[in-house]
Amino acid sequence: MSNSSIETARHNMVEQQIRPWDVLDDNVLNLLADVPREEYVPAGYQNIAFGDLSIPLDFDEVMMSPKLEARMLQALAIQPNETVLEIGTGSGFVTTLLAKSARHVYSVDLHDEFIARVRSKLEEEGIINVTLETGDAAQGWPKYGPYDVIAVTGSFPVLPDALLQSLTVGGRMFVIVGDSPVMEAELITRLNESEFRTVKLFETDLQPLRNCLQPDRFVL
Repeated sequence: MSNSSIETARHNMVEQQIRPWDVLDDNVLNLLADVPREEYVPAGYQNIAFGDLSIPLDFDEVMMSPKLEARMLQALAIQPNETVLEIGTGSGFVTTLLAKSARHVYSVDLHDEFIARVRSKLEEEGIINVTLETGDAAQGWPKYGPYDVIAVTGSFPVLPDALLQSLTVGGRMFVIVGDSPVMEAELITRLNESEFRTVKLFETDLQPLRNCLQPDRFVL
C-alpha cells in the first residue's frame, strides 16, 4: 500500500468503523489515528490492517478488531498517572496505546516470541514506560499490583477473583466474559475493599485466554 492509501485507510477506520461504534472520546480517536497499526500486524496482513476484523497472529492467537480496541480504551478512561496491567501482549499494538495513555504498563504474554518482538518494537518507537514479561496471567498477575487499570485482550468463561483483588480502589478492568458466540464486554470498577460495580457494555465474541478458569458444566 502507498502512503496515501494507508492514510486513507486509517482515516476510514476511525471515521467509518470506530466513531460510529459510539467511540466519541477525542483522546481515543486521536490515538487510533496517530499510532501506525499497520506496523504491528503480521507480515502479509498489512492490506487488512485497518479492516473491521480480528487478524490472526502466531500460536493461533488473534489481534482484536480496531473498534473493540477503541471501545476498551474509551471505557477504561486511563489517566496519565495510572498503572496498567495488560493480559495478553500479542502484537503489541494495544500495549503501545496503553503506554501512550498511562504512567506505566505491565504487559504479560505466554509466548516469548511475542514479548521479544514487542520489546524490539517499543525500543524502536522510544517507548520506555512498559515492562514486558513472559508468563501466564490468566488467573492473575499480582507481582506488580495493585493496578489502577486491567486490560484483558482475550475472553474469560469465568472471571477469576484474583483479578478483581488486583485492582486498586477506584480501579477499572475491561474484560469480555462468557462463552462463544455471545459474550459480554464488561467494565468492572472497584468501589471499596469488598464491593465492585459491573457495567455491561456490549455483546461480542473473542477468543478465550489459554489456561483460563472454566465453569462447572452440566454433563449427562
